[in-house]
Order: sequence, then structure tokens, then C-alpha cells
Amino acid sequence: MKYNYYIADVFTKQIFSGAQIAVFPNAEGLSQQQMQLVARELNLSETVFVFHPDKQTTSRVMRIFSPLSEIDFAGHPIIATAFVLAHCGDIQLTDAITPMVFEQNTGPVNINITAENGQPSFVQFTRKVTSIIDRFTPSDEELASFLGIQQSELDHKKYATRLVSCGVPYLIVPVWRYESVRAAKFNYAAWSQSTAPQTAAQEILLFSPKTPYADADFNARLLGPRIGMHEDPPVGSAMPAFASYLCSFEFMQKGTYTFTVDRGDDRNRRSVLNLEMDNKGSDTLTIRVGGAAVMVAEGIMNIPD
Repeated sequence: MKYNYYIADVFTKQIFSGAQIAVFPNAEGLSQQQMQLVARELNLSETVFVFHPDKQTTSRVMRIFSPLSEIDFAGHPIIATAFVLAHCGDIQLTDAITPMVFEQNTGPVNINITAENGQPSFVQFTRKVTSIIDRFTPSDEELASFLGIQQSELDHKKYATRLVSCGVPYLIVPVWRYESVRAAKFNYAAWSQSTAPQTAAQEILLFSPKTPYADADFNARLLGPRIGMHEDPPVGSAMPAFASYLCSFEFMQKGTYTFTVDRGDDRNRRSVLNLEMDNKGSDTLTIRVGGAAVMVAEGIMNIPD
């Protein structure tokens, strides 16, 4: 049977930047095994299969697969799916903001699609998360050794290394300079000999409050034992933990904050994520993540029954 699919670059306004996501806007009839095989065939970070429950106009079901397995929740696919469905006419946009609900394995996600001249220009989704924050972290010597940086590059003046989990634990490490984020190289041998594996975090979010780009407030990068040395994977899944991390510092007064985080650089598929968070001084945090996308390709795949 033939299925239409689209590929979008997400969290960017420029083609060949951001994260590549494939979307099948009408995946009715596909089994889990078929979806996994398709995701493996396309070999992108994430492939989305969309289903239409009871023909509802404001709700869709998303199944998300990496080449290796199904993913229960991911942020980049929300942006891609909204853009693709609006682009191919599956979602009828209003003149201003069109609300939708996308159901992932973890539950429903509320989104708003902003349109300009009848085309989607910006997508924002909302999440409420509960965080657990632990200040027991590896020493500066250990951090520097498995990140391939100098201890002097670690920021202790405004921020501090903390372990944050909103379901998935991240070891969040601040450095002074953007260049330190870009130059870091994960050292598995040093990691395995440190206290880091005891934290249960398998991914490190390394960030700098400085970036050479005028449209970003932070630069962030994921590293870890499951990430290749030269990889710079999407950081969207870590943003709830990052927002909770920022709120854990006393200088962050209660209120609503808006900021942007970029990942990568001009040579490495740079992404720009727009975030808002409502800091109420509690463990529960409301976070809104938004961004743009660019249509790159469309095609037809023949999938045997």
C-alpha cells in the first residue's frame, strides 16, 4: 500500500538546518512492526505516524519511532507534525491561532499553530512537569575529565552543576563560554571511572549563557555514553529539565520568563528553541516550547501489507 510522507527541518527557518523529522500524515493500517521498519529505512532521528481518532478535527494521535525503537514523548515531532498537517491541508488553519491536541504515548499535548498568509509560521506546545533536583554531582575534576575541558571553564559564579529529572535524569553542567560547549569531547573511560554513572543520568546537558547569535540566550549540547563523539543531537527532550534547573536558583524570582536556546552552529544544523516558563516556586512547572519549521521533501513509500 502507498503512503505519503513529508520531511521537515524543525526549530529553524532555514532549509538544511535544525532537526530532520519525517511525518506520515495518514498512517491508518500500519502495524507497529511496519512503523519500526519504516523508521529504520528512513534512518532519521524521529519518524512520526499520525492517526485520526473518530475523525475528530482538533485531535490527532502520534506514534513516534527512532530507527531503533518507539519513543513515548518527543518535542521536535510535535512541531514537525503540526507544520506538515497544516501544509498538506489535514488541518484547516484560522487567521490567527489554531488550537489542536496531539496524543502521544505519555498523554495529550495542547498545541497552538500560528499562521501567516494561510501558512503555519510558528507552533507552540505546553507541558506541565514535576522535577526532582539533586545537588550531589561529580567533582569539577571528574566533570572536566569526561567532558574534555579545563576545570576553569566550569561556571560556579551564577550557576552550578545539578542533576535534574522530569522523568528522565540529566546532568546539567554550566560553562562560561560558548566555545567550551562546542569544543567538548566526551571521554567514556573517564566517565566510567568517575562517580557520574551513580547519578543514573546517561546524558549530560552542557550549556553556556553566552552565544554568538543575537536570537539566542543560551547554547546547549547533549553528550553522554550513548551519544557518538561527533554527534550533536536535538535538545528538545531536555528542555523541561533545563527550565526546572533554571528555576532552582534563588535569583530566579517568581514570574513568567521567555528565553531562547540554540543548539549546533551554522555548520552543524543549528536549531533555535523558544521557551516560556511560569515559575511559581514549586516542584511543578508549566513550560511552553515553540519554534518554526521548513518543508524539505515529500514522497510516497510502498509498504507491503
